[in-house]
Amino acid sequence: MAKLSTSLYTTTLLPPPSRQNPPPLSRHNPLPSSSSRRKNIIRCGSVSATTALPSWASSNPRPVPWGCEIESLSSASDLQKWLSESGLPEQKMGIERVEVGERGLVALKNIRKGEKLLFVPPSLVISADSEWSCAEAGDVLRRNSVPDWPLIATYLISEASLMDSSKWRRYISALPRQPYSLLYWTREELDMYLAASQIRERAIERITDVTGTYNDLRTRIFSKHPQLFPEEVFNMDTFRWSFGILFSRLVRLPSMGGKVALVPWADMLNHSSEVETFLDYDKSTKGVVFTTDRPYQPGEQVFISYGKKSNGELLLSYGFVPKEGSNPNDSVELSLSLDSSDEYYDEKLEALQKHGLSSSQRFPIQITGWPLEMMAYAYLVVSPPEMSRHYDEMAAVASGKRTSTVTYPELEEETLRFILECCESSISKYTKFLEGGSTLDPITTNTKQANRKLQLKQLAKDLCNSERRILYRAQYILRRRLRDIRNGELRALTIMNGFRKLFK
Repeated sequence: MAKLSTSLYTTTLLPPPSRQNPPPLSRHNPLPSSSSRRKNIIRCGSVSATTALPSWASSNPRPVPWGCEIESLSSASDLQKWLSESGLPEQKMGIERVEVGERGLVALKNIRKGEKLLFVPPSLVISADSEWSCAEAGDVLRRNSVPDWPLIATYLISEASLMDSSKWRRYISALPRQPYSLLYWTREELDMYLAASQIRERAIERITDVTGTYNDLRTRIFSKHPQLFPEEVFNMDTFRWSFGILFSRLVRLPSMGGKVALVPWADMLNHSSEVETFLDYDKSTKGVVFTTDRPYQPGEQVFISYGKKSNGELLLSYGFVPKEGSNPNDSVELSLSLDSSDEYYDEKLEALQKHGLSSSQRFPIQITGWPLEMMAYAYLVVSPPEMSRHYDEMAAVASGKRTSTVTYPELEEETLRFILECCESSISKYTKFLEGGSTLDPITTNTKQANRKLQLKQLAKDLCNSERRILYRAQYILRRRLRDIRNGELRALTIMNGFRKLFK
């Protein structure tokens, strides 16, 4: 997954195909405020007078006052009824409670391999081009050149706050009130449960990016148009919700020029690592479809792929971890760093920075091995001063800017030993967490909070087990390779001694 930039204004991160999840709340009345009592004020958002939303800086977010519980079927049924009345063709799938994903789409009839399903028309898709119920709010954002991601996030909040007066009320009522997302984990929970995994750093980066994006919008736009963007509606809690929805449901449609969109009904489909089919716009039928890559019998859950993602990436965006060993795309990030006491530290760092790298870098390891870039980076870390002429080449390959294979036989043993040390250090962190036992059990008298923490801990344990499994495999390969090198050297030394005896 691509790393988010400092602000989501420039991000290229787009989660692939949808994710599942979604009783609507009561209609919301405007909060009594001085601005709402003024004449000629356009108020596009409203909240319940009894709903106390926390401030934008809150580290303990509360659910938003719209949407539904994650397993609700009634709201999803209402959504399908509304979609059908609005132009969605008769479906071969229905929404049901499922084992994988709380809710999902299940085959109602026999479905053949290669069959196109869904056919959601563009009029039922939410994108940056969608018409705002509060047209003036949309105009303000567009005049300020707000890009698609934060534009759609703000649009979703605006439409959600209007509820019954919004075209999308049935869709929003079927969305989860609190999405499965690491955006909802507190810093304490991230530090406690994901201390061993590099996904912790990714989660902190993402939370920082979402917060930074909201702060930028608040400073540049919302504060200047409080009648359009009241803080009781457009705040950090509602943005955490909207970005949680986008990260888990937004799709890119290649056949529509790469447009990003929310596709109601389609986003009830759950992920399976065993399928490769994904959502796209079909020009012939003029609807968003996916083509099955296997047959389904009535009652079977129908899956799509969210992309070739690791278990950590699936937890980061979608809030779940597949069963251990079931994801062929699983990987773990291993962190390698320059030694600050290295005599040539400055020269090595300069070479890395020239190619966009830093003194500490993360690389993905899969069960099948690791990338050439990681090996090149490790070569640079252990290389002695007399190899300084190769620093630039090593850094270029480590950055991926040069694809040529670099091998330095004289450095291979030390390089493999260095990677092994990093690998074993990482394994020890996972083991410390997984064998921590009751020391990490949540202590609280609140049953709901206790259950939540137990669920988070189980997710973390599932992730850590899958990532440690990959590291164990890498450890085995590294140790075997080092043994082979040493055995080869011993054989060479034995042969050389034999020659010496022969010529005496």
